[in-house]
Amino acid sequence: MIGLQDAAVAFGERTLFSGISFSVPVGRSMAILGPNGRGKTTLLRALLGLQPLRQGSRQAPPVSGYVPQHGASQARLTGLEVVVMGRAARLGLFGQPGSGDQAAALQALEEVGAGHLATLRYDRLSGGQRQMVLIARALATGSPALLFDEPTSALDLGNQSRTLELLDRLRLRRDKAILFTTHDPNHALAAADDVLLMMPGGEEVHGPVHEMIEPEKLGRLYGVPMRWVSVAGPEGEERRAILPAFAGIEAA
Repeated sequence: MIGLQDAAVAFGERTLFSGISFSVPVGRSMAILGPNGRGKTTLLRALLGLQPLRQGSRQAPPVSGYVPQHGASQARLTGLEVVVMGRAARLGLFGQPGSGDQAAALQALEEVGAGHLATLRYDRLSGGQRQMVLIARALATGSPALLFDEPTSALDLGNQSRTLELLDRLRLRRDKAILFTTHDPNHALAAADDVLLMMPGGEEVHGPVHEMIEPEKLGRLYGVPMRWVSVAGPEGEERRAILPAFAGIEAA
């Protein structure tokens, strides 16, 4: 399980959030939505223990798998070497990765469909390929908690789809507590069980995805009207997506 209890983070006189409480047990996935500057990344950092809390407490395993919003170039390292870095917490200060760590890293790469990237230079990979390597690095930690900071933010639509499909596969395994931040409520529909909305003005609400992803709440969250639309799924089945009212064109 990972979560916060009555937590607050402030920078000087500015409070990003206060009195927030939620938890994500192993087997559940939570999407975190909120407008720019509301503190989504800071919340993840607080969960990881990287951002001190002004009040409250956090609950988290000793090591969490974390995929940042922008991965550093990791110059001259191969994809496999980047993933092996996820084993660092298991090795101690002066430990060196062994054959078991290499095997765990290769397994993580295969699990995300990126085994072919093991020998390629990370700094020469595309954005989508780097994202798969970083997700594999998070899995290689062996942690029961995975945190993703806007995992699709720099990806084209095809790579967004592949990343969301991977997040959903990880969710359906039901052996991790998963949190991810996003600006797109449809990502929550695709890969989350629960949603935390960080509303303007300091309010936070959370609940099952079908209760949180609805036009009235999202309209208050982003300050624009939202509406449901029907779209055809991959197999031709009808699905619903939620869009801002400024999307689309008027019918002729």
